[in-house]
Amino acid sequence: MRKRIIASDQAATPPADDRSAVPPTDEWLDLEELAEVEISSEDADHPIEAALLPGRSSGWRAAGPGTQTIRLSFAEPVRLRRIWLDFVEPSRERTQQFLLQWSTDGGRSFQDVVRQQWNFSPGDGSRETEDFRVDLDAVSTLELQIVPDISGGTAEATLAHLRLA
Repeated sequence: MRKRIIASDQAATPPADDRSAVPPTDEWLDLEELAEVEISSEDADHPIEAALLPGRSSGWRAAGPGTQTIRLSFAEPVRLRRIWLDFVEPSRERTQQFLLQWSTDGGRSFQDVVRQQWNFSPGDGSRETEDFRVDLDAVSTLELQIVPDISGGTAEATLAHLRLA
């Protein structure tokens, strides 16, 4: 998998291990072969590969607080039917917002898939799992923007798993 850290101004407008949380399917795209990933930051102990590739356990974590971007660019456009996201926050109460967008023109313009907020509450609501059934053709870029704490707190963005089919 090719990876680049992108500067925060280029970002367009610790997770727990629970492998059983990832739905089993033989249809998941091989992101290591198909995509280049750009991220606004990452904690060296929790690299993006840990969220995108099967068999990894630590998930991804940003290097610091604030809005973060994960951008997947496909060498050849792909058709997406399913987007599965798994966020885990075991220790902090916070309200996270994420925006998932897709592009057919290499990221020059985007269309929203979903914008959503979630309240993490350790013990009761420490995991947010979303399974979106979509019908997206000729996807050249998929972008996930995460605002880890909409109140502006010091929480770092995390992503336990992201799978595409």
